Amino acid sequence: MPHYAHLTAIAYHLPQAILTNAALEQEFIDWPAQKILDKTGIAQRHIAAEHETASDLAFHAAEKLFATHDVARGDIDFLILCTQAPDYLLPSSACVLQQRLGLPTSCGALDINLGCSGYVYALAMAKGLIESGIRKKVLLLTADTYSKYINARDRSVRTLFGDGAAASVIAGGAPELALGPFVLGTDGSGANNLIVPAGGMRTARSAATAMPVEDASGNWRSQDDLFMDGAQIVQFTLGAVPRTMQELLDTAGKTLDDIDHVIFHQANKFMLDALRRKIRIPEDKFVIEIDTVGNTVSSTIPIAIARARASGRIMPGDTALLLGFGVGYSWAGTLARL
Repeated sequence: MPHYAHLTAIAYHLPQAILTNAALEQEFIDWPAQKILDKTGIAQRHIAAEHETASDLAFHAAEKLFATHDVARGDIDFLILCTQAPDYLLPSSACVLQQRLGLPTSCGALDINLGCSGYVYALAMAKGLIESGIRKKVLLLTADTYSKYINARDRSVRTLFGDGAAASVIAGGAPELALGPFVLGTDGSGANNLIVPAGGMRTARSAATAMPVEDASGNWRSQDDLFMDGAQIVQFTLGAVPRTMQELLDTAGKTLDDIDHVIFHQANKFMLDALRRKIRIPEDKFVIEIDTVGNTVSSTIPIAIARARASGRIMPGDTALLLGFGVGYSWAGTLARL
């Protein structure tokens, strides 16, 4: 009998330290806390400790999932870790987490380096593993610590990004619960608009790459730090997301009326509001869960699902349209029964 991949469980973890808008106001006196909230929809974001890595956050998210859901770690036969902040250049952080989590040595494990679209991309990979019969139960971990890439004097990104991780389980089930269809896309011409220029094999870190410079807006950063061209990212998003959403609905043979919830990558309130208005998504269908967590990159969609479930907004059996977009450029959309 064929197995149809579906999302069965989600948990998430946030680091202990919190950076509030009030604290940012003390550093950027021309950016009052209320102005940051009005522009981003974010009141605070969680920040990983100095020696706390993305794999640490992923570990705690997975342990929360095992503790709160009927999932046995011995049944996990594949681990996917989506992160852009691995512990090492090699080995894969997923291999380290397999041992740390006590998963069977028969469990496959790999990292994927992708950001804001990574959760939906990884769901597509998990679906392929399950529906091809290669594996039966996939643990998907998303974790990022962008705060470690951000210059403290760069308010353009420091007000947005928070650190966090999520754990999801994808397993076989009935066809009416199946994930999909999927729409995936890439446009590498935008790679330089959201990038950490130094630190890989193309440009090694050095004293020269660590030297910060001031941009025209008064933000400071070096080549070792995260750079985001906000205007270009907004332009890309306003073009790619509506097209992707319509393609997904057309492929599924559905309309927006058939969807209970629309959950986009939680980039910031300004961008989400602009997308909702452009696509004409009713407010009661549109999920925004960013106020106390910030933009957690690959984890924003699963965290939004978990928070909306906890508040009672998402009910068992609801259908959601999930759509991630960002660094790469890359984008990915799917339908899920939650």
